[in-house]
Amino acid sequence: MSESLLQQQLVKASSLLNQGEVIAYPTEAVYGLGCDPFNQQAVEKLFHVKQRPMEKGVILVAASVEQIQDWIELIGTEWEKNVLDSWPGPITWVLPIKKPMPDWITGGRDTVAIRVSDHPVVQKLCLAFGGPIVSTSANVTTHPPAKSCDEVRIEFADKVYCICAELGGLDKPTQIRDAKSNQILR
Repeated sequence: MSESLLQQQLVKASSLLNQGEVIAYPTEAVYGLGCDPFNQQAVEKLFHVKQRPMEKGVILVAASVEQIQDWIELIGTEWEKNVLDSWPGPITWVLPIKKPMPDWITGGRDTVAIRVSDHPVVQKLCLAFGGPIVSTSANVTTHPPAKSCDEVRIEFADKVYCICAELGGLDKPTQIRDAKSNQILR
Protein backbone atom coordinates (compact mmCIF):
# COMPACT_ATOMS: atom_id res chain seq x y z
CA MET A 1 0.00 0.00 0.00
CA SER A 2 1.23 3.46 -0.79
CA GLU A 3 2.21 5.77 2.03
CA SER A 4 -0.18 8.45 0.72
CA LEU A 5 -3.15 6.03 0.81
CA LEU A 6 -2.25 5.06 4.37
CA GLN A 7 -1.93 8.74 5.29
CA GLN A 8 -5.42 9.43 3.87
CA GLN A 9 -6.84 6.58 5.96
CA LEU A 10 -5.08 7.87 9.10
CA VAL A 11 -6.43 11.40 8.60
CA LYS A 12 -9.97 10.04 8.17
CA ALA A 13 -9.63 7.68 11.17
CA SER A 14 -8.25 10.45 13.39
CA SER A 15 -11.13 12.73 12.37
CA LEU A 16 -13.65 9.97 13.18
CA LEU A 17 -12.00 9.36 16.57
CA ASN A 18 -12.35 13.07 17.35
CA GLN A 19 -16.04 12.85 16.40
CA GLY A 20 -16.63 10.03 18.91
CA GLU A 21 -16.75 7.24 16.35
CA VAL A 22 -15.41 3.68 16.60
CA ILE A 23 -12.76 2.58 14.09
CA ALA A 24 -10.93 -0.66 13.30
CA TYR A 25 -7.18 -0.83 12.73
CA PRO A 26 -4.43 -3.45 12.41
CA THR A 27 -2.44 -4.36 15.51
CA GLU A 28 0.35 -6.81 16.23
CA ALA A 29 -1.80 -9.95 15.73
CA VAL A 30 -5.43 -9.05 14.96
CA TYR A 31 -7.54 -6.07 14.01
CA GLY A 32 -8.48 -3.85 16.93
CA LEU A 33 -11.48 -1.67 17.62
CA GLY A 34 -10.61 1.77 18.90
CA CYS A 35 -12.14 5.03 20.02
CA ASP A 36 -11.31 8.06 22.13
CA PRO A 37 -10.95 6.60 25.64
CA PHE A 38 -11.99 9.85 27.31
CA ASN A 39 -15.25 10.16 25.35
CA GLN A 40 -17.83 8.15 27.32
CA GLN A 41 -20.32 8.00 24.44
CA ALA A 42 -17.60 6.66 22.11
CA VAL A 43 -16.61 3.94 24.61
CA GLU A 44 -20.29 3.05 25.14
CA LYS A 45 -20.70 2.80 21.36
CA LEU A 46 -17.65 0.50 21.17
CA PHE A 47 -19.03 -1.76 23.92
CA HIS A 48 -22.42 -1.82 22.19
CA VAL A 49 -20.88 -2.80 18.83
CA LYS A 50 -18.72 -5.43 20.51
CA GLN A 51 -21.59 -6.64 22.77
CA ARG A 52 -19.29 -6.53 25.79
CA PRO A 53 -20.06 -5.39 29.37
CA MET A 54 -18.58 -2.01 30.33
CA GLU A 55 -17.40 -3.21 33.76
CA LYS A 56 -14.42 -4.95 32.17
CA GLY A 57 -12.57 -1.73 31.35
CA VAL A 58 -10.40 -1.37 28.26
CA ILE A 59 -6.81 -1.53 27.11
CA LEU A 60 -5.25 1.71 25.88
CA VAL A 61 -2.62 1.78 23.16
CA ALA A 62 -0.22 4.69 22.65
CA ALA A 63 2.58 5.78 20.35
CA SER A 64 4.94 6.74 23.17
CA VAL A 65 5.39 6.76 26.93
CA GLU A 66 4.95 10.54 26.79
CA GLN A 67 1.35 10.07 25.63
CA ILE A 68 0.43 8.20 28.83
CA GLN A 69 3.00 9.05 31.52
CA ASP A 70 0.81 11.67 33.25
CA TRP A 71 -1.80 9.01 34.01
CA ILE A 72 0.30 6.14 35.36
CA GLU A 73 2.77 5.38 38.12
CA LEU A 74 5.87 4.40 36.19
CA ILE A 75 8.85 6.77 36.37
CA GLY A 76 10.86 6.09 39.53
CA THR A 77 9.05 2.85 40.38
CA GLU A 78 10.60 -0.58 40.88
CA TRP A 79 8.80 -1.81 37.74
CA GLU A 80 9.94 1.09 35.52
CA LYS A 81 12.84 -0.81 33.89
CA ASN A 82 10.76 -3.91 33.04
CA VAL A 83 8.04 -1.82 31.43
CA LEU A 84 10.30 0.60 29.56
CA ASP A 85 12.56 -2.22 28.32
CA SER A 86 9.52 -3.85 26.67
CA TRP A 87 8.15 -0.67 25.02
CA PRO A 88 7.51 0.04 22.27
CA GLY A 89 6.51 -3.55 21.82
CA PRO A 90 3.81 -6.21 22.11
CA ILE A 91 3.38 -6.26 25.90
CA THR A 92 0.40 -4.65 27.60
CA TRP A 93 1.12 -3.65 31.20
CA VAL A 94 -1.43 -3.22 33.98
CA LEU A 95 -0.13 -0.16 35.81
CA PRO A 96 -1.33 1.81 38.86
CA ILE A 97 -2.98 5.09 37.93
CA LYS A 98 -1.68 8.28 39.52
CA LYS A 99 -4.65 10.50 38.79
CA PRO A 100 -8.29 9.50 38.43
CA MET A 101 -9.38 7.97 35.16
CA PRO A 102 -12.98 7.26 34.13
CA ASP A 103 -14.41 3.92 35.30
CA TRP A 104 -15.27 3.03 31.69
CA ILE A 105 -11.49 2.87 31.07
CA THR A 106 -10.37 1.21 34.31
CA GLY A 107 -13.43 -0.92 35.03
CA GLY A 108 -13.50 0.81 38.44
CA ARG A 109 -10.02 -0.37 39.39
CA ASP A 110 -7.03 1.74 40.45
CA THR A 111 -5.03 0.34 37.53
CA VAL A 112 -5.11 0.72 33.76
CA ALA A 113 -3.92 -1.62 31.00
CA ILE A 114 -1.64 0.15 28.51
CA ARG A 115 0.60 -0.83 25.61
CA VAL A 116 3.04 1.41 23.79
CA SER A 117 2.88 -0.33 20.43
CA ASP A 118 5.67 -0.70 17.92
CA HIS A 119 3.17 -1.42 15.10
CA PRO A 120 3.78 1.37 12.56
CA VAL A 121 0.06 1.98 11.85
CA VAL A 122 -0.84 2.09 15.55
CA GLN A 123 2.05 4.49 16.13
CA LYS A 124 0.94 6.79 13.29
CA LEU A 125 -2.72 6.59 14.34
CA CYS A 126 -2.01 7.58 17.95
CA LEU A 127 0.26 10.41 16.77
CA ALA A 128 -2.39 11.66 14.31
CA PHE A 129 -5.06 11.48 17.04
CA GLY A 130 -2.74 13.12 19.57
CA GLY A 131 -3.00 10.54 22.34
CA PRO A 132 -3.83 6.99 23.33
CA ILE A 133 -6.85 5.16 21.96
CA VAL A 134 -8.84 2.16 23.10
CA SER A 135 -7.53 -1.19 21.86
CA THR A 136 -9.81 -4.21 21.98
CA SER A 137 -10.04 -7.03 19.47
CA ALA A 138 -12.31 -6.38 16.49
CA ASN A 139 -15.01 -8.96 17.09
CA VAL A 140 -18.36 -9.44 18.72
CA THR A 141 -17.69 -11.02 22.12
CA THR A 142 -17.36 -14.85 21.72
CA HIS A 143 -16.53 -14.53 17.98
CA PRO A 144 -12.92 -14.90 16.73
CA PRO A 145 -11.06 -11.59 16.20
CA ALA A 146 -10.97 -10.14 12.70
CA LYS A 147 -7.70 -10.40 10.81
CA SER A 148 -8.60 -8.16 7.85
CA CYS A 149 -10.88 -5.27 6.90
CA ASP A 150 -13.01 -7.78 4.98
CA GLU A 151 -13.58 -9.70 8.22
CA VAL A 152 -14.29 -6.43 10.08
CA ARG A 153 -16.95 -5.57 7.47
CA ILE A 154 -18.52 -9.03 7.78
CA GLU A 155 -18.60 -8.74 11.59
CA PHE A 156 -19.78 -5.12 11.90
CA ALA A 157 -21.28 -4.19 8.50
CA ASP A 158 -20.86 -0.41 8.16
CA LYS A 159 -20.69 0.38 11.88
CA VAL A 160 -16.92 1.03 11.94
CA TYR A 161 -14.38 2.58 9.58
CA CYS A 162 -11.47 0.22 8.92
CA ILE A 163 -7.85 1.17 8.21
CA CYS A 164 -6.66 -1.36 5.65
CA ALA A 165 -3.01 -2.26 6.36
CA GLU A 166 -0.78 -5.18 7.36
CA LEU A 167 -1.01 -6.90 10.74
CA GLY A 168 2.15 -7.24 12.81
CA GLY A 169 3.95 -10.56 13.01
CA LEU A 170 2.31 -12.08 16.11
CA ASP A 171 0.10 -15.15 15.84
CA LYS A 172 -1.87 -14.41 19.04
CA PRO A 173 -2.93 -11.23 20.88
CA THR A 174 -0.32 -9.38 22.92
CA GLN A 175 0.71 -10.55 26.35
CA ILE A 176 -0.74 -8.74 29.37
CA ARG A 177 1.41 -8.44 32.51
CA ASP A 178 0.89 -6.89 35.92
CA ALA A 179 3.63 -4.28 36.44
CA LYS A 180 3.88 -4.63 40.24
CA SER A 181 4.09 -8.44 40.34
CA ASN A 182 5.42 -9.05 36.80
CA GLN A 183 2.79 -11.84 36.61
CA ILE A 184 1.49 -12.80 33.18
CA LEU A 185 -2.28 -12.23 33.08
CA ARG A 186 -2.82 -13.32 29.45
